[in-house]
Amino acid sequence: MTNTKKLALFAITWPLFVESALQMSMRTADTFMVSNVSDAAVAAVGVSNQLMIFVFLLLQVISAGSAITISQYLGANRLDAVRRFAACALLLNFIFGLVLSAVMVVFSKPLLSLFGLQQDLLGIAQMFLSIVGAAIFIQALNLTMSAIVQVHGFTRYTMMVAIGMNLVNLIGNYLVIFEPWGFPKYGVMGVAVSAIISQCLGLIVYIVIMYKVVRLNIGVKEILRSKLEDMKKILSIGIPTGGNQLAYSASQLLTTYFITSLGTEMLSTRIYTQNIMYLIMALAISLGRGTQIIIGRLVGAGEKEAAYKQMFRSLRLSLMLSLVSVTMIVVFRHQLIGLFTSDVQIIALGAALLAMGFILEPGRCLNIIIGEALRATGDARFILITGVVVIWGLIIPLTYFLGIYLGYGLVGIWIAFIIDEWLRGIVLFIRWRSRAWEKKVLVQPEAKGGN
Repeated sequence: MTNTKKLALFAITWPLFVESALQMSMRTADTFMVSNVSDAAVAAVGVSNQLMIFVFLLLQVISAGSAITISQYLGANRLDAVRRFAACALLLNFIFGLVLSAVMVVFSKPLLSLFGLQQDLLGIAQMFLSIVGAAIFIQALNLTMSAIVQVHGFTRYTMMVAIGMNLVNLIGNYLVIFEPWGFPKYGVMGVAVSAIISQCLGLIVYIVIMYKVVRLNIGVKEILRSKLEDMKKILSIGIPTGGNQLAYSASQLLTTYFITSLGTEMLSTRIYTQNIMYLIMALAISLGRGTQIIIGRLVGAGEKEAAYKQMFRSLRLSLMLSLVSVTMIVVFRHQLIGLFTSDVQIIALGAALLAMGFILEPGRCLNIIIGEALRATGDARFILITGVVVIWGLIIPLTYFLGIYLGYGLVGIWIAFIIDEWLRGIVLFIRWRSRAWEKKVLVQPEAKGGN
């Protein structure tokens, strides 16, 4: 097993960042390839993927809960408990994945009908969702094993698996869309099958990594012996974590609705600006995940003072890298927006929003880094309560008031974004300084001797 003190933040984080950036670029490449089938195919696959993103968030409930739980028990050097919780997480997400697979296959048409698709698009989307949805249980296992491998410190392995899976998917899409060497053209159906093949290959590789690298010998017997109390412990972290992500995602959907009411140009500006800022967000998220792994180990080992100081080191690094990245983007902001559009008004507004990143991104760093640190200690419920109260109690009404009612448009909405990140960040900062999270740690000192 990897020793806690040997886990360096940079060594853990850079593979996570590469993985996130790669996934973003592959999604763009996928969209470009599918556009060669037809615009209808892009729309159909795009809507289906919205449902798959929602499913992904649901699957994260168990994988996130298991990652934090296992991380703390690793820190406590209770390896039997680590194996037990890993087996439990695999069983939970496998069952959950099977249920979601059945729902997506059986109810694909009613679910897609909620988006108001035309009949021709509905048929394409239903075919795609039925095929991809049938393999959700495979994705569930992949997510769980990825989380287990990462908390052991082997983030480079999960990065390599992600690279391999994305390349297989990309090559598969190329074959079924562009018909090289006389390969049959399968269109959208081929794209769906390509995604499943990449998931299956990823599962095989993850099983090998679990046994050969992590050395977690988990068999069917261990999985079937999973205890209810272990499941409760995983879900006590996972449900608030997933709930927080769902609350934020739902707020972004409503915000998108507000922006859509302002016109197509405003929606396009928001999309272009967010695509550019995503790399900064991915950097903060990756640092947050790396921080979570280290702090989970530290609090599990009873080293709460070291965990307390680690958060501040991570926060300083995140703020520094964020400001450097924002500066580079702001300097070239007009040229970057110009890569997407030649519309002068969109470029001007997008450039202004990017410049506001100097205020927005430090607040986002505060929110992400401290949030992941608190989550690592087991204080996930506080983050959920903070997110729901601030986002839905204040920010959503403020977004409408500034952007729509007062007529400040995207600038007003961006001001609401800034207030949201800073307000939640400050609340979480106060929580971290209070050290109330020390009482939330799953592995208490008096329990370290047993399993």
